[in-house]
Amino acid sequence: MQFVEFFDTTLRDGEQSPGVAFNKEEKLQIAIQLEKLGVNVIEAGFPITSPGDFEAVSLIAEKVRNTTIAALARAESKDIERAWEAIKTAASPRIHTFIATSPIHMQYKLRKSPEQVLEQAEFAVKLAKSKVNDVEFSAEDASRSNAEFLAKVFSLAIKAGATVINIPDTVGYAMPEEFAQFIKEVMEKTEGIEKVKVSVHCHNDLGLAVANSLAAVKVGVQQIECAVNGLGERAGNAALEELAMALYTRKDYYQAETSIVTREISRTSRMVSRLSGMMVQHNKAIVGKNAFAHESGIHQDGVLKERSTYEIISPEVIGLDLNTIVLGKHSGRHALRQSLEELGLDLPEEKFQKLFNDFKILAEKKKTITTADLFALVDAQDVSEELILNYWQILSGNNLKPTATIGLWHKNGEEYNEELIKAAYGDGPVAAAYKAIDKIVGIDGSLLHYSLQAIDSGEDSQGEVTVTVKFGEHIVTGRGISTDIIEASIKAYLQAVNRALEKGWITVKKR
Repeated sequence: MQFVEFFDTTLRDGEQSPGVAFNKEEKLQIAIQLEKLGVNVIEAGFPITSPGDFEAVSLIAEKVRNTTIAALARAESKDIERAWEAIKTAASPRIHTFIATSPIHMQYKLRKSPEQVLEQAEFAVKLAKSKVNDVEFSAEDASRSNAEFLAKVFSLAIKAGATVINIPDTVGYAMPEEFAQFIKEVMEKTEGIEKVKVSVHCHNDLGLAVANSLAAVKVGVQQIECAVNGLGERAGNAALEELAMALYTRKDYYQAETSIVTREISRTSRMVSRLSGMMVQHNKAIVGKNAFAHESGIHQDGVLKERSTYEIISPEVIGLDLNTIVLGKHSGRHALRQSLEELGLDLPEEKFQKLFNDFKILAEKKKTITTADLFALVDAQDVSEELILNYWQILSGNNLKPTATIGLWHKNGEEYNEELIKAAYGDGPVAAAYKAIDKIVGIDGSLLHYSLQAIDSGEDSQGEVTVTVKFGEHIVTGRGISTDIIEASIKAYLQAVNRALEKGWITVKKR
């Protein structure tokens, strides 16, 4: 059996998905969960890009101690110095530096000759090596590079001190068999390749990121780079959950082992979906709502007789027991704490107290609280908010112009002590509420996408609303949950506003 390491880039490449904007507390929450999931490397961010990204990487490096923490840096001294400053407190730090090697990138993007690229790659690896022992070197757009030149770059990087060599399919151009053959050719021509780990980073532009990554594993690659729910630039990265379960389910074929704790997959997927605001499509492999649903009578009959007839993976293997009824409105603190511990959710006392209060409010609205409800409550605890909802009121009817009055608390310093109230008309109750929030903040948001789904079964299920909103040139997502779909809609829009405020894209003008 070969051992395959998982390099997770949800917090770096995943955050580059249009509309995704994590704050540092959300990044830390995801990083802690990724550690529980068993990933080997967490790429925490790209420190040179912004003070916020630098702070998030530094926080993760300090708090997450049992996983390698990587920071991305271009092959430039200022990037590498900044990356080192961000990860220097990590128990196991890695600098991940890169430069493009394809003819099209060298000519049009870098405007450098192959000789200049070789020189810069060597310089970058040597500088990174002077900071940390663990250096990953990536050849951007490797799959469209010349194999001979790529081997030359990698040989130089290994000699300069690289410990990991990454072969990315940056634009999702490769075909599985072609990619596997290309990797074999490059490895055979690279001097010192036996001294380092070989990695791949595949994008999903043609829907082949997972297939290409698995093809690479078959020819001996020791690290695969991926993101939870397949988040990432354009069509995204290889989906971590699909790779993990492919290797788990077909261990006989790949003869590979990983450190992934499969029972944490469902929990991780939902956390990333909620905090990113990116809804998982219902028919998404492994973690989609319909992944274990059976509509056909023949399928239902087969599953009832023997699950393996139509299910190659047991839902419990990925921790999918979301409809288990666990608590009710008469449940106390001890029962709630015990239920959380059974789910592997450990909260400090101050967060537990807030969660208990939210739990009691929800329990008054629902007959029973499900595991899905508990996960949703926990995920909501660490959201950073400048504005919080105080109350909302809607006047609507078939002969009335829908009107919304929204009251928000605005945080001044450490206290929510400023109440802001506005009313507005709209084409419907949700549109009116959104216009009222816009009036309070002094912005003009443009709603690009709105979706609503139930987070579990039953007529009293909570509704989960996801929105994508454009503020000026910036796109951001938000998600809200409530037993009332209008309240869920308001919370979703308010989360998008708070994300934009956190990034500094908008400010509260109180017009």
